[in-house]
Amino acid sequence: MSGLSAINDSMQPQPESEEITTAPHNIEAEQALLGALMVNNDVYDRVANLVSEKHFYDPVHGRIFEIAAQRIQKNALASPVTLKAFMEDDPGLAELGGPAYLARLAGAAISVFAARDYAQMIYDLAIRRDLIAIGQEISDKAGRVEVDSEPAEQIVEAEQQLYQLGEAGSSDSGFQSFLKAVTDAVQVANAAYMRDGGLAGISTGLIDMDKKLGGLHKSDLLILAGRPSMGKTSLATNIAYNIAKTYKKGKLPDGSEGAVEGGVVGFYSLEMSAEQLAARILSEASEVPSDQIRRGDLNESEFRRFVEAAKDLEACPLYIDDTASLPIAQLAARARRLKRTHGLDVLIVDYLQLVRGSGRSENRVNEISEITQGLKAIAKELEIPVVALSQLSRQVENRDDKRPQLSDLRESGSIEQDADVVMFVYREEYYKEREKPGEHDVDAMMKWQEEMSHLSGRAEVVIGKQRHGPIGTVELSFEGKFTRFGNLVKDYQRNIESEF
Repeated sequence: MSGLSAINDSMQPQPESEEITTAPHNIEAEQALLGALMVNNDVYDRVANLVSEKHFYDPVHGRIFEIAAQRIQKNALASPVTLKAFMEDDPGLAELGGPAYLARLAGAAISVFAARDYAQMIYDLAIRRDLIAIGQEISDKAGRVEVDSEPAEQIVEAEQQLYQLGEAGSSDSGFQSFLKAVTDAVQVANAAYMRDGGLAGISTGLIDMDKKLGGLHKSDLLILAGRPSMGKTSLATNIAYNIAKTYKKGKLPDGSEGAVEGGVVGFYSLEMSAEQLAARILSEASEVPSDQIRRGDLNESEFRRFVEAAKDLEACPLYIDDTASLPIAQLAARARRLKRTHGLDVLIVDYLQLVRGSGRSENRVNEISEITQGLKAIAKELEIPVVALSQLSRQVENRDDKRPQLSDLRESGSIEQDADVVMFVYREEYYKEREKPGEHDVDAMMKWQEEMSHLSGRAEVVIGKQRHGPIGTVELSFEGKFTRFGNLVKDYQRNIESEF
């Protein structure tokens, strides 16, 4: 340590103010890392993913590191001699003794094996300085009483800054090389291959839907739309329950801990209360009709199944937020908080038109555009699929064919544009039921009953847009009394089962 101590007293940069003096830093660690780097350029590979020039407290040290990094990345030597040519005119280096300072740094290097520890210390101190800066910014903003700076907005901004800082530099991701992008794509394909060519994303628990979508993919915004009574919320709760009940934690391919099956689900229920939503999920799990649960009309066997289902669901990682009329900024902040505290693999919003914008736009179309862009931003920032439910306009009811299409989306321009997948829930049974003829018309009644028997218990999910896959229709079963969608048994499958 004697070599480093000798250059510390004479070369350490003088603080400009008392505030900088108190900022956490360790000049000795910075000098030791730079010295080790110039003695052995292989050190760079050990520390490159941890520190960059911005993490150095002394700006001169930051510039030395940056120039050395550029040289090493070009397979060129970074030593006191080679760096001298690039830094002879650097005024900061001149204050520290000029190019001779570089030689003294290299001469005082102790051990290249400790370089990683020095880098970790430099990074940790830089994070502490960032925390102090964020705290001061929060304090300054809170102290200024301004019309366009609401306290609630300041809280959201502060949470976002802290989340990004906690994500170890995710806010500074910027450009990435094509090699990294290709590697990530290969890992996704490998994950699907390891599942026997099944899914790259999270399984919805609905086989035919998974085949069409490939599961729910990270960073995707999926819109699930339909007219009232089509079963949007039921399908969303079914998917949420299927994902949460199969949750298993383990080691991911990149070495980190996370969901290897299923996932942690966040559910924004802006229309129904958390208790109503839980009752729907319990109805599905216990196979007790939801209307009986509401009325409390249960026999002993049904009540026992209901209680047992409730016990099984206690450990289910499904988190419900039923705050009404939630602004998009608050929605994003709460999602970040959930991911930070409990983890988050899928986010469901029921439903999109009940989310509020920032309030700056009087135009509803612009407000919906802000909301869909915000939901897509959440999906990308948190690297999770976001499923947002949406209402359809009444023009569906005016057509003979009630099957929905993209133009039926309310404020469809922004929703259609920002979404990666747009799906419509459609139950023809619902409309056919309202076409029941009078009892006196026997022929019409027989034809109606025949059509109803074919449509009963069936539903369709029409995929109207999919950025990374085919469009088309997925057929599902629907049990109205349990508000449950499921996998539809095809005719050929029934024939096979009847043979055994």
